Amino acid sequence: MNTIHINQAGYLPESEKIAVLPFQAETFKVIDTDGNVAFEGKCTRFGFDENSGDTVCKADFSELKTDGEYRVVAADAASPLFRIGEHALDKTFRDLVRAYYYFRCGCELKPENAGKFTHGACHTSPASEWFDHSVKKDVSGGWHDAGDYGRYVTPGACAAAQLLYAYILYPNALGKLDLNIPESGNGMPDFLSEVKYELDWLMKMQKADGAVYHKVSTAQHARFVMPENDMGALYLLPISSMATADLAAVCALGYRVYKEFDSDYAGKLLDAAKLSLGWLDEDPQFIGFRNPEGCVTGGYGEGGDKDNRFWAYSEMFAATGDEKYLDKAKELLVYDFPRTEFGVGSIGGFGTLAYLTSGRIPESDRLAEAFKSMFISQAQRLRWLADRSGYMAAMDERDYGWGSNMGLMKHGMIFAVCDTLCGAHEFGVYAKRQFDVLMGVNAVGMSYVSGNVERAIGHPHLRPAATDGIDECIPGFVSGGANRRPVEGIAEKYIPKGTPPMKSFADVQDLYSVNEVTIYWNSPAVFVAAYLMN
Repeated sequence: MNTIHINQAGYLPESEKIAVLPFQAETFKVIDTDGNVAFEGKCTRFGFDENSGDTVCKADFSELKTDGEYRVVAADAASPLFRIGEHALDKTFRDLVRAYYYFRCGCELKPENAGKFTHGACHTSPASEWFDHSVKKDVSGGWHDAGDYGRYVTPGACAAAQLLYAYILYPNALGKLDLNIPESGNGMPDFLSEVKYELDWLMKMQKADGAVYHKVSTAQHARFVMPENDMGALYLLPISSMATADLAAVCALGYRVYKEFDSDYAGKLLDAAKLSLGWLDEDPQFIGFRNPEGCVTGGYGEGGDKDNRFWAYSEMFAATGDEKYLDKAKELLVYDFPRTEFGVGSIGGFGTLAYLTSGRIPESDRLAEAFKSMFISQAQRLRWLADRSGYMAAMDERDYGWGSNMGLMKHGMIFAVCDTLCGAHEFGVYAKRQFDVLMGVNAVGMSYVSGNVERAIGHPHLRPAATDGIDECIPGFVSGGANRRPVEGIAEKYIPKGTPPMKSFADVQDLYSVNEVTIYWNSPAVFVAAYLMN
């Protein structure tokens, strides 16, 4: 039976509402849970969509604004259930943010906060330096990076930055969220308390001279066990200049946000940023990262650090107003790195955001206008892709790789930034359309966010979800999504060769190349959702 694809989280009353039909139909209806017709209209033919292999048409029911639960029906097909209302997105939005509590490492998740998804304190023993086991350090805390239990500085800083910028730009959406975490009621927004949990860990990864360890993990990924049962020895892996710069950047960014709520903590963040920047000033050489022999956990290597340093100096200028940091940031603009990328692995866009949100630039500033033009140019390219997609996804074939939903949501971020900071309001609807794709307007007709809708992923490559003995999946995790080149040897059973890129997905625990979760796949989704909720 055919399925009609809609945003299963639902729609705000005044928002655009478009369902995609992967078959031809002349008319459609929207019915409520009693079977009453709430809206009917004519379908619009789109034609063949190359990335999905579908010939599609669309059903626009934007004029339906009445609160309620509905399905779209046409021919012999029906959509999953969805809601229209002022609070339609509230549950999904909260789940996306609250997923970070379930990512926490180093503490017990208790029933009063975690509900049924509890576990004991994990990974609390001191970690030893890889090349000198006599050096030990407490680096407990932070978030597990992904489906494994490693903790990595560069992706952690990236996720925290995306979340902090979401707060800077959309505080109305995030400032009053009740997340029911242990810190709730401490005088700081729950959202910022959760991000602080990661920032506290990041600062533990800093050495006395300001250099920053690249990651902490066991030598190999843990078996599929609950986190408290992963008893492997923890190792601090060597410093990298990317980790050092990213630590400086996100701590300077944190200073801007936290000084309103806790001046002492903000000062600690700024001191950490200055210490790492001092180290970077003394050692301008690129220090990359590769796993040493015997370590096979995530690498997160990069080919250079100019974008990381640009971000760090830009954030320090935004935090302090000291022109020397701005001068250093401008000097790095002679290098060829993207100015609109939000990570992981390319994070120059954060430096651009730092400048544009600093509050320290005069009107009609040429550099600010140049940065805005870069975002708009990128958004125009992405809009071209979205307009040529039957599912309204701003993705080309190459974008359907590992973590394609990260790319999808980062594209949504660019559209949102253009609307919010660049005065290009025509891109706002495209940000929303990318969120629609994530939530079910896609060729597999599935919400890529776990839990609480009719057709959502439920078997992610995530050790606690696989081993907690609970059939229900922990809600709020963003799956990596369709991957045109899934890992061979295990994918063919579920994803036949030749499957179109947008359909190259299966909700199967073993398929880490399509169905893993990470902290930096949730964070751009939080950003886009906050934009929509704000």
